Amino acid sequence: VHGDVVERLYKLFSISLCANTLGQAMIASILTPPLPGEPSYEQWTTERQAIFDSLKRKAQLVYAKLNAMVGVSCQPVEGAMYAFPQITLPKAAHEEATRLGQAADLFYCMQMLEHTGVIVVPGSGFGQRPGTLHYRMTILPEEDSLGAVLDRMHGFHDEFIRRFVGTDELVQGGHANGK
Repeated sequence: VHGDVVERLYKLFSISLCANTLGQAMIASILTPPLPGEPSYEQWTTERQAIFDSLKRKAQLVYAKLNAMVGVSCQPVEGAMYAFPQITLPKAAHEEATRLGQAADLFYCMQMLEHTGVIVVPGSGFGQRPGTLHYRMTILPEEDSLGAVLDRMHGFHDEFIRRFVGTDELVQGGHANGK
């Protein structure tokens, strides 16, 4: 490799080791917000409250929409920007996942991605309690599009359940629960 290429690669990699000037200025402004009486304090307070209120509305929407799905149970989203719903899947879905050499939650998440374009992360990557299935999803999509995303997820979930219910029972983490 030519010396100039190595030098430029080194410079490129070095840039990623620390925040750039704009990034440093942004962090400084976040860590030292305006104080009461300063010119931008009122605008900062209004914007901060609007963001907080939007996050609360999105958390409530995600909680309500996930819990409206058959076989899905989600705790209220509090203090994080993620929901971690527990899912109950048909026995045939577990069998198909095993046939494919995948964990059932991974199989479900990959099917969701393929059918909806929505990315969620299998709970098995987060040390979920043995015998349970979960996935993690963010509540951060734009508020005006989050409802449509959740509706696509709901449609997928209903179709997934219909496709695999051949035994009239849903299985939670590999154990029949008769739901």
